[in-house]
Amino acid sequence: MVKHLKKFEQVIVGVLAILMALVVLLSTGELAWILVKDMITPPLFILEINELLEILGLFLLVLMGIELLETMTAYLAEGVIHVEVVTTVAMIALTRKVIVLEAKDYPGLTLLGIGVIIIALAATYYLVRRPKT
Repeated sequence: MVKHLKKFEQVIVGVLAILMALVVLLSTGELAWILVKDMITPPLFILEINELLEILGLFLLVLMGIELLETMTAYLAEGVIHVEVVTTVAMIALTRKVIVLEAKDYPGLTLLGIGVIIIALAATYYLVRRPKT
């Protein structure tokens, strides 16, 4: 029974990996389309702040997709989830949130909470990456 469940789990993760690869491909295409569209709209080759924020947000979404895909393929190959990769995805997601965040729309306590999350993720990443003694 456990053997069948493990096989089922591998099939599901494989399907998810294929779907994530499709999402990354489509996201990259959308990012390229938006970048080209914004660059050829007058004034040529000049991007406004809101366009830059949209492009950076999409770029970070593609990076998150790539990192999640790496997590899934590592899980398929080794059967373990790498904490470093998951932490990296969380850091990219939080970076994206901070970049597109309109600080004036959020109360101070929410911004303080985001700051605490940033510190916690940085500490986690440091602890995971530090040399083992």
